[in-house]
Amino acid sequence: MLFYSKKVMDHFINPRNVGEIKDADAVGEVGNPVCGDMMIFYIKVKNNRIEDVKFKTFGCGAAIAVSSMISEMVLGKTLEEVMKITNDDVAESLGGLPANKMHCSNLGADALHKAVENYYKHKKNDQE
Repeated sequence: MLFYSKKVMDHFINPRNVGEIKDADAVGEVGNPVCGDMMIFYIKVKNNRIEDVKFKTFGCGAAIAVSSMISEMVLGKTLEEVMKITNDDVAESLGGLPANKMHCSNLGADALHKAVENYYKHKKNDQE
């Protein structure tokens, strides 16, 4: 039997920032075929800060809670600060995750980092 913290349950039952940003500045997508979890993060950036973030996650309760928590953690942060967020930071913010669900926090951080990397790629291409 898995035991989740109250914070994990809250973010699973009432996830924040769910959805899609139609005119997103960048998108990051990751998936884990082993567990079937898929995460997509959409970001809007203004003055090098995350102005808006939305996500779509297909997966277990922990994956949804991780996505929700990350979306709250990064709002208003600089892109440099966002890139320093680790899976341990996410799990800690949620009050811990069961060992067999830690991969979910990896996916969340990876998806967000991918979105930031894509933002930098698009920005570089626009300048060329």
